[in-house]
Amino acid sequence: MVVDVLCGSDSGGEWGGPECDAMESGLGLKARVDAETARAAAEFEASGAWQASGAVSAKAWLVHHCHLSPAEAGRQLRRGRALRHLPLVDAAFGEGAVTGDHVDLLVDLDHGATKDALHRQEQLLVDLARTYTFREFKHQLTYWESHHDPDGTTEEAEERRNRRDTDLVETFDGMWLGKMTLDPVSGTIVSNELERLVQLLFEADWAEATERLGRTPLLCELRRTPSHRRADALVMMARRSASRPRDARKPVPTFNVHVGWETLHGAIGEMEHGRPVPAAQLLSWLEGADMVRVTHTPGGPVTLSHAVRLKEVTITCLEDTVLAGLDRRECPPTDRIFTGATRRAIEIRDRRCTHPYCDRPARYCQIDHIKPYTQGGPTTQANGRLLCGFHNRWYYQRVQRYGSSRQRERSPDERPPPRE
Repeated sequence: MVVDVLCGSDSGGEWGGPECDAMESGLGLKARVDAETARAAAEFEASGAWQASGAVSAKAWLVHHCHLSPAEAGRQLRRGRALRHLPLVDAAFGEGAVTGDHVDLLVDLDHGATKDALHRQEQLLVDLARTYTFREFKHQLTYWESHHDPDGTTEEAEERRNRRDTDLVETFDGMWLGKMTLDPVSGTIVSNELERLVQLLFEADWAEATERLGRTPLLCELRRTPSHRRADALVMMARRSASRPRDARKPVPTFNVHVGWETLHGAIGEMEHGRPVPAAQLLSWLEGADMVRVTHTPGGPVTLSHAVRLKEVTITCLEDTVLAGLDRRECPPTDRIFTGATRRAIEIRDRRCTHPYCDRPARYCQIDHIKPYTQGGPTTQANGRLLCGFHNRWYYQRVQRYGSSRQRERSPDERPPPRE
């Protein structure tokens, strides 16, 4: 097991065009309409006008007369009730600056241990919703909740773990059907190994199709579909497990423990793909884990130490920097491929594809030279960034078209090529 300890990272970008402006305007209008709908629903409920019809509740009236689903009617009423007590959220919603999904997340906090903190820090949370993407906002809200209700966060995580379940049954015609529910840590272990085997099968199918056709194949020409490869990978996992030597290394998750703001305000960790998990949920995985200490000052390079058994490590936090042990050797700047500590440092720093419209986690990404290697770009942290395969190919095609990385960044309206 590898546990990374780090402090902060960020990435982003701005893209636009006339069509994008029109879409943004349309979505802003929808948010404003949703806000008016929620307010009207709450006022209608408070007026009691629905009682004259014999409806047992305002929700029942909305379901019948407005042809809403019960879930949508309940959602509108819940939003409307909460907006009365959250004036700043109400104002941002009415302006179209936040969406109903943002409001629903904040409404979930308007009770119990987080209620008072929500009203005290309403402006802070609204500003976060305005500034960050929804995924990033939800991510930060998880940290915020863990600070103001650590017991509730831990109990919720334990409740999720207790819902774990796997079912596999044989049908009358000999086929097998199943379902699976796993907690974040266990799910990450299974998912990582399954994806690794799926990639191996994809590479095998690609090589077979290339040899069979005598050219680069299309995805539709591969021997197996993605669903077939996932099913075959699951069988491969079972076969390998049955034949695994007793002393073989067990599959383990990789998670990051962020030290900085969270060190002062509550312990919480994060799976490698970005899923926040309470520290209590990680304790059972820490025994015998390998600790990689990381120094990361925002704006500076990332430095990794050698892996050390957790029981032998004492971590000292100094302001926003985690003190690291002996530095690991990074790959030479003249190397063609990012490897070793250089690659891992970039993965820790960026954490996901750096294209602003992509959120593929680091394990599915490649390390791209910002200044192309063929133009003298060094293989260093400063000149590297995470890009998924699709966006790495997209940037490369733009370099081929415009001739340099500087020129490619000047054309934000350029559309990416269609996916295969």
